[in-house]
Amino acid sequence: MSASRRSEFGEFLRSRREKLAPDARTLKNGRRRRTPGLRREEVAELAGIGVDWYVRLEQGRTVSPSDATLDALASALRLNKAEAAHLRQLARGDNPRAFVPESVPPAIERMVSRLPLPAYITGRRWDILAWNRAAHDLFGFGRLAPAERNILVFTFLEPSARSLFGSAWADEARRMIALFRATHDLHASDPAFVALVERLRSGNAQFAKWWDAHDVRSGASGQKIIAHPKRGLLRYEYATFQANDDPALKLAIYTPVSPV
Repeated sequence: MSASRRSEFGEFLRSRREKLAPDARTLKNGRRRRTPGLRREEVAELAGIGVDWYVRLEQGRTVSPSDATLDALASALRLNKAEAAHLRQLARGDNPRAFVPESVPPAIERMVSRLPLPAYITGRRWDILAWNRAAHDLFGFGRLAPAERNILVFTFLEPSARSLFGSAWADEARRMIALFRATHDLHASDPAFVALVERLRSGNAQFAKWWDAHDVRSGASGQKIIAHPKRGLLRYEYATFQANDDPALKLAIYTPVSPV
């Protein structure tokens, strides 16, 4: 693992340990807790590994956990499927290439522009690269300056996003952070990703708080309720698809469903 990957690996372990409530298995001595979550030695015991070894992992030091150790840690920390996959990817994934802004092939751009449903293309860093008329009508992407064309920047720094999502804004924002975390941690040292997170941290206190929770999730389909300024409350199903031309490109399509 690279230094940045080891750091993210250790921070992820620590964040999951601190969220895990002690139970009868880990409260054998009955001592009173001063900090939330499990102690390092408790996680090590549950995982069947040495305390010093676990501490080295959490501190992001140069170690190479085996597949068996990763599985034991996932079990001890009660990671869900997405979290366990993220732990393994941090430990085993190759160092990605440096970020370069993507370009959308003309054929894909034309296809998106002709779709009747709201649709847009994002890149690896969640930059908004192309959209159609229906997506502009729904989200107003065409009114954004080039530097603002990013899903996270839109969600956390664009005032109109709060109005669009209404009372569901906080849930939607936290969902986005957890989805983006799974990508970010693989590119944590890349200047483009560093700059994006620093901008969001300085521009929105809620982002900083939720980001530090280090939540991770998978899945990119579901439903959203949009409070359109002219058409009122609208319910959509959304789904995303990767492009064969460049897997970093993702197509998001919104399909209207029954009225709210």
